Amino acid sequence: MSDSYYGQPVIKEPIWTWEIPCYFFAGGLAGASATMAYLAELRGERDLARRTWATALVAVTASPVLLTMDLGKPSRFVNMFRVFKVTSPMSIGSWILAASGLATAVSTAHAWTGLFPRASRTARPAAALLGLPLSTYTAALAANTAVPVWHEARPTLAFVFASGAAASAGGASLALSPAGEARAARRVAVGGAVSELATTQLMERRLGELGEPYHSGVSGRLGRLAKVLTAAGAAAVVAGVRRPGAALIVAGAFAERWSIFKAGFASAADPKYVVGPQRARIERGETRGAARREPKLSASSGS
Repeated sequence: MSDSYYGQPVIKEPIWTWEIPCYFFAGGLAGASATMAYLAELRGERDLARRTWATALVAVTASPVLLTMDLGKPSRFVNMFRVFKVTSPMSIGSWILAASGLATAVSTAHAWTGLFPRASRTARPAAALLGLPLSTYTAALAANTAVPVWHEARPTLAFVFASGAAASAGGASLALSPAGEARAARRVAVGGAVSELATTQLMERRLGELGEPYHSGVSGRLGRLAKVLTAAGAAAVVAGVRRPGAALIVAGAFAERWSIFKAGFASAADPKYVVGPQRARIERGETRGAARREPKLSASSGS
C-alpha cells in the first residue's frame, strides 16, 4: 500500500456489507428476468414466461430484504420513499425497485393463476420496461461514490452490470424451462455471458493501472473465477449441456459482482488509486489544482 499523510488512506473504505453484492446480483436478475418473461409471452412461450416471471418475483422480493439488512433498520428503507430526488441514484433506484416489485408481483400472479387480468395488461409491459433501469441503476449507485475503481469505471460499469443481468436471467430461465421452449433463453444466456466477458475486459483495460485491484488479492481471484465459470458455462450451453452450463453462467455472474465489490475496498484502501486519477485530471487541465512537478534548475544556478 502507498501511504498518505500520517500513513492513513485518503478515503474511507465502503461501509457496505456482504448483502450489497448479493443485492446487485438479485436486482439484475429480477430486471432482466421480467423483460425476458414479457417477451416470452409475446412469442407465445407460456411455460417459459411463467417460470421466468417466478424467477423475477423471487429476485425482486429478495432485493429490498438484502438492502434493508445492510441498512440495519427497516425504517431506513421506508424513509427513502419520503422524497424523490432525481440527483440521487439511491432515491431513484428505490422507487424503481418498488414499482418493479409491484408490477412483477401482479404479472406473476396473473401468469400462474389468471388473477388480475386488467391490472396485468399494464403491469406486464411496465415490469419489462423497468427491467433495464433495475438491472443497471446499481452501477450508477456504485459509480457515484468516491471509490476509485467504481467512479472511474462509470462509462462502462453499467454495461458490465447489464450484461451480467442478461447472463444470469438467461441462465436461470434456461435451467428452469422445458427443453422445447429453451431456445430464447439459450440465446440470452450465451449472448449475455459473451457480452459480460467482453465488457469486463474493456472496463479493466480502460482503467489501466487503476484496475490493478481486479488482478490481485481476493478481487483478482474472484474475477478469474467469474471468467472461468462464465466461459465454461457458455461453452457447455453451446455444446448442448443445458442445465449444468446454465448454472455455471449464473454462478459466474454472481462471482463477477463480488469481484467488483471487493475491488472497491482494495482501491479505497490504497491512496495511490485515489490521488493518481486526481493528479492526472489536473495535468490534463480537466480540473483545477496544483500538479506536482520536478523543479527546473536555471543555467546560472550552482550545483
